[in-house]
Amino acid sequence: MKQMIRNCIATVWLGASLFLFGVAANAQQTGSDLRKGYDLTREVNLSGTVISYTEASSTPPLGAHVTIQTSSGALDVHLGNARLLTASHFSLASGDSVRIVGENVAYGNGTQFLARVIQKGNQVLNLRSLRGFPLVPGGKLGPRTQGGAL
Repeated sequence: MKQMIRNCIATVWLGASLFLFGVAANAQQTGSDLRKGYDLTREVNLSGTVISYTEASSTPPLGAHVTIQTSSGALDVHLGNARLLTASHFSLASGDSVRIVGENVAYGNGTQFLARVIQKGNQVLNLRSLRGFPLVPGGKLGPRTQGGAL
């Protein structure tokens, strides 16, 4: 009887461990989709006007998003951590003219434009490392705000 209880407990523990391992692996896969495809040689410069800014998007990838109107149409741009913009006193409002350096990367079943650098007027802010990793306020590489053009 004791052996049967031990076997049941071991089976439940093993099943729960495998389930949790699968959930963790899936979560890491989703987050890495954005970073594994970033390549500086594919970066583009966009210029446009801010249509809307969302500090905390409820749709992935999570974080700050800005929708800009370009000559090619409206584009949703992932900016990364909104706290970096706040800490750098970088604000976005409808009607602001911006320049963005970044690229479209595969994400889920489609693509997402990831901004690496954003400029509004003379204010320039690095949002991602050269490898595409989002910067955080007070992090090793951020915030970096400087005057000048892109």
